[in-house]
Amino acid sequence: MRHGSGWLGIAGLGLGIVIVGWAHGSMGGDLGIFVQPEAAAVVFGGTAAALLVSFPAGALRGALAGVLALVTRRPAPLESLVPTFIDYARKARRHGFVAVEREIEGERDGFLVRAMTLSLSGLPTQVIREALDIDARVYSEREEEHAQVLEAAAGFAPTLGIVGAVLGLMRVMQHFSSSQAMGSGIAAAFVATVFGVGVANLLFLPLATRLRGRARMEALRRELMIDGVLALRDGTSPGVLEERLAGYLTLTRTAQAAEVA
Repeated sequence: MRHGSGWLGIAGLGLGIVIVGWAHGSMGGDLGIFVQPEAAAVVFGGTAAALLVSFPAGALRGALAGVLALVTRRPAPLESLVPTFIDYARKARRHGFVAVEREIEGERDGFLVRAMTLSLSGLPTQVIREALDIDARVYSEREEEHAQVLEAAAGFAPTLGIVGAVLGLMRVMQHFSSSQAMGSGIAAAFVATVFGVGVANLLFLPLATRLRGRARMEALRRELMIDGVLALRDGTSPGVLEERLAGYLTLTRTAQAAEVA
């Protein structure tokens, strides 16, 4: 994801809300009708309750952290990893693999540290690849679960919006004597439906798409690390290593273009 695209997503959400509000106002509606705390409580509170029933606390915390990371954390571009591995290959050729081990002591990427540590363990290459593939798959499944949390929320919210509308209509039917009060009451009742459908399609589903885009980029990053570390272990020359990893850059540019579009 490019720097600032998280804020672009926030701008898109704001634009969607403005368009809905403008359409309502242009048809003669009163924007004040959307100030319905009860409707908001049914939709947002009910969705939160349904998520608590559906997912473990760790998955919910991970989904929230993933959403916050879309705005607050910029992933290092894959383009920076290829020169890093080329530099590692040069140092390994000149000073041995121990020099590379010293280089990663300050590395903050846990997966890269794990990959380099395994490569120095003396285990067979096939065992190292299998272990790293398992780690990468676990990471990917966890990130997929975060997107599933938001997709589940997008399914709950419209249904709870209907529940809120029915509750509002029940209240209206209890005051059947005034036709004017009945009309405004029915209008207010459907605010919950607007909240439910709106938040599902303007917030939860787009965020799930964003999380999956970020997950694809992270999966590419981990695969590049696996190939890079195993190439270092095999004593691959810097030039060959650069050619070996160059294909990831093409995949990255394609994924970034799709994510930002």
